[in-house]
Amino acid sequence: MTQTYTTQMDAARKGIITPQMREVLANEVISEQLLLERVAQGRIAIPANKHHHNLKAAGVGQGLKTKINVNLGVSKDVCSFEGEMNKARLSLKYKADAIMDLSVSGDTEGFRKRLVAEVPVMIGTVPIYDTITRTGKPTEQITVEDWFETVRIHAENGIDFITIHAGLNQKCASSLRLNKRLCGIVSRGGAILYEWMAKTGQENPFYEYFDRLLDICEQHDVCISLGDGLRPGAIKDSTDAPQIEELITLGELTKRAWAHNVQVMIEGPGHVPLHEVEMNMKLQKKLCHHAPFYVLGPLVTDIAPGYDHITSAIGGALAAMHGADFLCYVTPAEHLRLPSADDVKEGIIASKIAAHAGDLAKGIPGAADLDHAMSAARGSLNWEGQFNLALDPEKARAYRASSEPADKGVCTMCGDFCSMKRLKGLL
Repeated sequence: MTQTYTTQMDAARKGIITPQMREVLANEVISEQLLLERVAQGRIAIPANKHHHNLKAAGVGQGLKTKINVNLGVSKDVCSFEGEMNKARLSLKYKADAIMDLSVSGDTEGFRKRLVAEVPVMIGTVPIYDTITRTGKPTEQITVEDWFETVRIHAENGIDFITIHAGLNQKCASSLRLNKRLCGIVSRGGAILYEWMAKTGQENPFYEYFDRLLDICEQHDVCISLGDGLRPGAIKDSTDAPQIEELITLGELTKRAWAHNVQVMIEGPGHVPLHEVEMNMKLQKKLCHHAPFYVLGPLVTDIAPGYDHITSAIGGALAAMHGADFLCYVTPAEHLRLPSADDVKEGIIASKIAAHAGDLAKGIPGAADLDHAMSAARGSLNWEGQFNLALDPEKARAYRASSEPADKGVCTMCGDFCSMKRLKGLL
């Protein structure tokens, strides 16, 4: 008899291997039993909306490769949906694991539907943004029904995971007022909800009516990415009382979601100095019961506009090493403008380097295989082999082609002094 299930978590708890789980098993070194156990426990999430029919599912969580996400979407000032589709195609070319649509202008639903129809990786959104765009209302005039109607629309559109800032409740808001920050609230979703709460005097609707949110997510198998509305946006604000207060609340909401068979990821900071990255990872895992951790960076310094893909990659590698499961890329345009296609590529490559470095440190099975193959190609001066193994083969080829050596077997850095050439056959 065919067993039925509502969500990937529900299936795992019933011992059912879903088609999405089989796709995860095909791309990871993990047993069926361990995958079932960790999905059932909430330590692995497989975001897979029932309406995203062309999805090639991926797992996020304990024992799996660190995944990376690409943010894209239009703004009022730069509103080209075709340009954003080109960024989506670029993301697939460079093997991003997820795409988040953060569009805040124009036909957002039409664009979401196009993404779901054309993009086979998991797709996320932030319904809080879209509520303002969809309704056209001033923030204080938005109703509880408006907030939840947007969530329902996104779920029916086929979105695999939604960021919901449900932990920024009135208690956390009070903590923020008592503990002044250098940069206040930098989360757009967090700022919108804080403004709504301040102007209406009401509790965060996603906190107050969390079970209503769970009902929608369970019906469509949408993973909730519990947003960190109070993430630090400055090194000085890192790991402060409001951030930790919200994290404690997110841990409580995680248990409630799991009781409804709804999968959860936890979003994390933000701007964090190097010496606090490990502590932040361990705090999240402890307070949120080892739910998958989705890290926005973290950026380890505030002084590098134009190079924040690098500050993010440094923090991301350390975060992944200490348990982060999912890295949100940061582009060189962060804090400055809507990223261009070139910015997107730079952000993807930097984030993939960070994720892979973290996997090497975590000892993810098979993670070092490509490194060993690259080393073997370098040791034998196999240039074509090196290009084929590179994260960005086109850039590697272009660099070599731009400076051709007289001896085609070496490069113009060392030439006849090449150690590999001199010791060939001697070791």
